[in-house]
Amino acid sequence: MIWELLHFSALLLGALASPTPPSPRTTNTDGGPCRIDVFGRAADCRGRQLDSVPWRQFPSTLEDVDLSSNKLQAVHADDFLRLPQLRILKLRYNNISHIDSDAFKNNALLEHLDIFNNSLQDIPATALTPLLNLKELYMSNNLYKHATLAESFSKFEKLQVLSMGGPLVMGLKTSDFQPLKNIRLQGFAIKCSANLSYYEPGSLEVIQTKQMGFDMAIDQRPNALPHMLRDLANKTFSVIQFRNLFEFMYYLEEEDIFQGLKDITAQQLIFHRGKFNENLLRMALMNLQVTPIKRLRLQYIDFARSPTFVDSGAGSSITDLALDKLDLWYISNPDVLRFDWRFTWFNKIKELSMQHVYFNFVPCDAWVEMEGVEFLDVSNNRLENEFIFNQRCDYRSTMPNLHTIKLSTNALTSLKVVSSLTREFQQLQVLDLSNNKLGSADNSRDCVWQKNITRFIAHHNPFVSEALQCLPTTLHYLDLSYCELDLLDITYFEKATNLKELLLSGNKIKFIPSMWESPSLQFLALDGNSFGLISRTSFQDMPQLSLLRAGNNPYHCTCELHAFVQDTMSRGKVNLTDWPWNYRCYHPEALRNTVISKFIPGHVACDIRLVIVICVATTAVVILILMLICYMFDLPWYTKATYQIIRAKYRAHKEKAAGEHGTFTYHAFISYSHSDADWVRNQLLPCLESNGNSYRLCIHERDFMPGRWIIDNIIDNIESSHKVIFVLSQDFVNSEWCNYELYFAQQRAVGKTFGDVILVLKEPMDPSSLPSKYCKLKKMLSTKTYLEWPQQVGQQAFFWAQLKGVLGKPTPTRRRAHSVKSRTSSVGNISVILTPMEDGNPGVAKSNAEPKNDIINWNNNELSDQRQIPVVAF
Repeated sequence: MIWELLHFSALLLGALASPTPPSPRTTNTDGGPCRIDVFGRAADCRGRQLDSVPWRQFPSTLEDVDLSSNKLQAVHADDFLRLPQLRILKLRYNNISHIDSDAFKNNALLEHLDIFNNSLQDIPATALTPLLNLKELYMSNNLYKHATLAESFSKFEKLQVLSMGGPLVMGLKTSDFQPLKNIRLQGFAIKCSANLSYYEPGSLEVIQTKQMGFDMAIDQRPNALPHMLRDLANKTFSVIQFRNLFEFMYYLEEEDIFQGLKDITAQQLIFHRGKFNENLLRMALMNLQVTPIKRLRLQYIDFARSPTFVDSGAGSSITDLALDKLDLWYISNPDVLRFDWRFTWFNKIKELSMQHVYFNFVPCDAWVEMEGVEFLDVSNNRLENEFIFNQRCDYRSTMPNLHTIKLSTNALTSLKVVSSLTREFQQLQVLDLSNNKLGSADNSRDCVWQKNITRFIAHHNPFVSEALQCLPTTLHYLDLSYCELDLLDITYFEKATNLKELLLSGNKIKFIPSMWESPSLQFLALDGNSFGLISRTSFQDMPQLSLLRAGNNPYHCTCELHAFVQDTMSRGKVNLTDWPWNYRCYHPEALRNTVISKFIPGHVACDIRLVIVICVATTAVVILILMLICYMFDLPWYTKATYQIIRAKYRAHKEKAAGEHGTFTYHAFISYSHSDADWVRNQLLPCLESNGNSYRLCIHERDFMPGRWIIDNIIDNIESSHKVIFVLSQDFVNSEWCNYELYFAQQRAVGKTFGDVILVLKEPMDPSSLPSKYCKLKKMLSTKTYLEWPQQVGQQAFFWAQLKGVLGKPTPTRRRAHSVKSRTSSVGNISVILTPMEDGNPGVAKSNAEPKNDIINWNNNELSDQRQIPVVAF
């Protein structure tokens, strides 16, 4: 409350004000100038240049109206008539010179009225009369010429805070405040003219308040101050403040005008602004030595040396000033510290705060005199390394009771210098070095610290990671926020085994070090850095960690991060203090600015065990499918057959290199099953080999070369034959040898046509009944024309004519040098060389693979082959 009084009336300073609550959501209503909150309870009309109250915009439910900083000149009866619920009305900083007597007649619930800094020439007592619930009334800084309160003020029994007066009030009379004699206030402030003309003793005697503020200059009447102090005697105050006590001149008289302080009981005395010379300050301090006042604040004081004071070398006159707290803030002259040319007035001060005094060094005798100081705050000055620590000073046994020292916002650059200064402070526990220039590697070596230091505050310093080794290792609390750190030297944290709270916010840390051990750490702040990766193992070596603040980092939304979040949320061991609003994705670009709590990747993408299971299962299924395909389509057989062809080609190549050459030796190679051998011997061969222009045919029983590889014989004779005749039957399909011969004939036809492949269907066959490995043969039998052996004898002559037409006109062929010599034209005289076999054919390995090349059939009308077989004489 005392801060509010100071802000609006410029009279009081005291206890800290409570933080302002967040403003409710507002919106304009009916296009008016004010912002009305969504509940219709508060209207914000500040700074709208209004010259009248916009009452038509106001809903009747309003409880809080702020019309400050406008151009209002009057308050009329209709302005707030429709606001029966009004409790707070702020009209400060306007130009109001008149308030209607019935302006607040319908506002009986009003508790807070602020008409500070307007142009009222008289206290509006009649208008205020209905406000019996009034608790706070700010009406100072108006153009009143007197401070006399009407009798109606005696009815304000609930009044707690009253500020009144103005620059035209020339003095105070004993009758001015009589209506307040039965009212106990929390705060009272009175403002008078800078040239106070009169003060009647007893004017303030009736005032009963906890906080008293004076804004009046006694330059012309300094003897008024003893009368004021006498009126305050035998009362108890929390704060007494004098503002601008001497505004224009220094007090040069000999009379001690502060004698009345010894009879006043107050917790705190504040001198705000005004001129103090050495003599006036001595008068105040001499009397404070014998008063129960325990807190003194001098702020915004214009201090000057007294021209008549001469330092005789004798002891200081201020040796027994026992204060719990002494604040010296914004003093114009740093000589105020060496008041009376000694520092003895600091001897019995427990908490000493010297801010914005702008001194730049501390003399050796100052440290010796501050033996009673427990808390020392010298922030916001100009201290430098060589001025705060003087090697010629003896710091032993100095500051024996000091437990906290604040050196923030100075010009310190060396941790080593600070450690040298404080190593003799035996009770030192808290050290604040924030907002300096500490942390360079060169000035952070060989540091020796007092072992009692447990709190180290060094935010806003340009630290490098090497400087961490210069920090005390006995710390429980360490604040290195906003120190431009990009790396962490985790060896320091291994030594600081008692560290419980660590603040690293606002740095440039790019990654969380692995194996970061801190066994006692309970709270860690890493928000506002530059790392994007964090996982469950990042803090596994911090068993006591319970609070973590790590928002506002450029997170990579990965499975690892998701796993950390899920593990943290499920276990509940670590509480993310800024979750979830400060955690957003930065990578990948598609997820940028997405709240991490909404990032839910798939289980397959994140569970490595599941990925392994799926991969193994998929691989097994693929292998099983491949094995099934191989089984169904005899791929192993084709592989083996292809291998045999390659081997045969290789042997043929070697034989060719040895001088052996081949050409078409046979008109046709006949492939047939052993079960169909009789038909081949008794029907096919006699018909084609016994005529005048007979065909030269190759069958395995008589024409394969003894001693050669069976596969070589098959391939060589197929390639040495102009055409290949396949005698198809069910036994052919079941014959492994025929399977080989059909496959090799297909391989021979690669890149050619199938016009030299002749299919003879010896017995009726259903193509759909063939095994799957004969897919090409099935397709050909289903879509192409083939020769079919007729069972009726009368149709057989046409069959032979068709077959001969397909074979073409027989021409002489060359006899191969390695062919069987005893060849006859009849089957009965065939010389046969037998090889062990399963189904009667020469020993060729058995397989179930299907042919892979399509066989091109011929049409029934195509009875002759246009290709001519070369004529070769035997």
